[in-house]
Amino acid sequence: MNADAPQTEPKRRGRRAGGADTRAALLDAAREVFVERGFEGATVRSIAARAGVDAAMVNHWFGGKEGLFAKAVLQVPIDPNVLVGRLLDGPPEQIGERIVRNFLGVWDATGGGQFAAMVRSITSQERVGEAMQQFFVQTLLKRVIGHLGVPDPELRATLVASQLFGMGVVRYVVRFEPFASADVDTMVRAIAPNLQRYLTGDIS
Repeated sequence: MNADAPQTEPKRRGRRAGGADTRAALLDAAREVFVERGFEGATVRSIAARAGVDAAMVNHWFGGKEGLFAKAVLQVPIDPNVLVGRLLDGPPEQIGERIVRNFLGVWDATGGGQFAAMVRSITSQERVGEAMQQFFVQTLLKRVIGHLGVPDPELRATLVASQLFGMGVVRYVVRFEPFASADVDTMVRAIAPNLQRYLTGDIS
């Protein structure tokens, strides 16, 4: 063996030593893989491999790929499975109200800054927009609508997403008044009926 040959460091395998280090490594790797491959194309195994950790750590720290995407790319300050549970917890005829209240509850808590950053990431990276569409429409909204047993779930999910993102842009990005500072009850009264029609009403 040539003693002068450069030595290469072996690839790190398995769980990293520190919990915080493992979590940070997964977040960094997930941002790269989701942007490169989109939400559907990214796998837990590929993200864990890039981070140099065991794939089981994704479930341990984030509850699965959805939770990891929410934290790494969207920076949503709530577990998506918890959010779906909240939306489904109550009468179907009030789900539009629950969606508006939870949407505002999540983003108002951070002053809208995280939502604004998420929107700006769409404009700078096309693949982030594609991944967000898959996540919000396919993974969250269609999952909720699937429990309602209504026709045209894909169209309904997209209509709801258009309303929510429009509301978020006006409230948190361009901040049009009095919309930007309206209280939650006012927003619910104004927007929830339209969402409810998208969810359970006639959209033909």
